[in-house]
Amino acid sequence: MRRPALRWALAALILVTAAAVALWPRGGSDTAAPMTPPSSQPTGVSAQERAAAGLDPCPVPAPDVQGAGPLAGLTLDCLADGSSGDLAAALAGKPALLNLWAYWCGPCAVELPHLQEFAQHAGSELTVLTVHSDPDEAKALARLSGLDITLPGVSDPQASVRTAVGAPAVLPISVLVRADGSIASVEVRTFTDVADIADTVADKLGVRIAV
Repeated sequence: MRRPALRWALAALILVTAAAVALWPRGGSDTAAPMTPPSSQPTGVSAQERAAAGLDPCPVPAPDVQGAGPLAGLTLDCLADGSSGDLAAALAGKPALLNLWAYWCGPCAVELPHLQEFAQHAGSELTVLTVHSDPDEAKALARLSGLDITLPGVSDPQASVRTAVGAPAVLPISVLVRADGSIASVEVRTFTDVADIADTVADKLGVRIAV
């Protein structure tokens, strides 16, 4: 009497297992470098932690300036002091290099010191801004401090900049922005050295920085 019920239960178990296998995510090149690790969680950051990192202040928009281009309307928090601001408006009027990175990204740690050096050569000719594409600001500040990076940076926990410019979900990425807010280039690679950055900026933005 129990055998038919047992057979039905066994058949149901097989169907459930098969469905689970069919839905299980496959590995592949499109998932080899995820934008953020599954364990990333936002953490609160104190004013003391921000001050200890010693980051340069973020650019602020001039009075009555409106942002334009794909980045218009994006409001992000400055890593240096936690203040919020319109990204496109803050960048308006000057070409910019936005570097998308995360504290857990190995190639980013290699590239950031090159960007720091390039920014010192660029001075006021170009805005160099880091964009931390992960919710954990505390780890971002700790990573920057350990690398002696003082570049101004913003927190982008939802990767809104990457989405706005249509970049793939990998890091690092550098976005070259014209003074009018339009996007000159999205560099999906790691800069090899300061000269590489300078050559790319000259080619894509027409801004020549001696390094």
